[in-house]
Amino acid sequence: MMWKLPTAALHVTAAAATVVHPHVWPWALGAVAANHATITAAGLWPRSRLLGPNWTRLPDAAGADRSVAVSIDDGPDPEVTPRVLDILAEHGAQATFFCIGTRILAHRDLAREIVARGHTIENHSFSHPHHFSLFGPRAMAAQVEAGQEVITAVTGHAPRFFRAPAGLRNPFLDDVLRRFGLHLASWTRRGFDTVTNDPELVLQRLTHRLAGGDILVLHDGNSARSDAGRPVIYDVLPRLLDALAVRQLTPVTLRSTLFDPAESATASA
Repeated sequence: MMWKLPTAALHVTAAAATVVHPHVWPWALGAVAANHATITAAGLWPRSRLLGPNWTRLPDAAGADRSVAVSIDDGPDPEVTPRVLDILAEHGAQATFFCIGTRILAHRDLAREIVARGHTIENHSFSHPHHFSLFGPRAMAAQVEAGQEVITAVTGHAPRFFRAPAGLRNPFLDDVLRRFGLHLASWTRRGFDTVTNDPELVLQRLTHRLAGGDILVLHDGNSARSDAGRPVIYDVLPRLLDALAVRQLTPVTLRSTLFDPAESATASA
C-alpha cells in the first residue's frame, strides 16, 4: 500500500536522526505523530484512497456507458426490503445490496429473493460493529471472513466487494481484503437517509451533479422514517430511478462493471 513504505522510511529516518543528533528528537517525534494522524484521518474519510484501492466511482468504461450503481446497505430487512425489491422491479433496475451477515442468517429466504430478482449481494461485514475501524487485523479479518462465508452459503454467490461499516476503516483492511479477493467500495455520494427523515433532502443529495459512473448509497436496513412514518427509501428510490431515466443513465450492479469478463458473467448469471 502507498502508505507503508513512506511510513516505514519515516520511522527509520526519525530513529536514525535521534541517534546521530539527539537534540532533534522533538521534531522527529512530531513528524511521526503527524504521519500517524494522517493515516488515522484517511481511515475516517470513507472516500480516501490513501490506505489502498477504493471504488468511489465505477470504472471509466462504465461511466462512458452512462451506468450508475445504486447500492443499498444494512439489510436485508423483512419490513423494508420486499417493497424496495418491488420498486426496483417496477423500474426494471438492478441494485447492489451490501448486506450484514447476521441479517442474512436471520432472513435467508429474503436474501435469496434479492439474488433471484437479478441483484447482487456484497459483504458489509458479519455484524456491522460500529467500532470496526478500531479493530486489529485478526478481528477485522474475522468480520470479513464470516460475512463472506454466510453470504456465499446462503445465496450461492461469493461477494466480490466489501463496504466497511459506516465506510470507516484503518490501515489493516486493505491486506485483509486482498486475502479474500475483495474490492473496497465506498461511494460518490450518499443521501444520509439513516439520519435524515426528509425524502426531498435525501434525493437532492443523491442527484446533485448526478452523472455516469456515480456510486450512490441508500439504506433498507436502519432507514430513517419520514414524518408520515414511512421508511425514507420508499419515497426516495422511485424518484431517484426516475431521475436516472430522465438523464438516460442506467442503474447497474457493481459486479457487472468488473474488468474480468468471467466475473461479469458470474454477476449476470
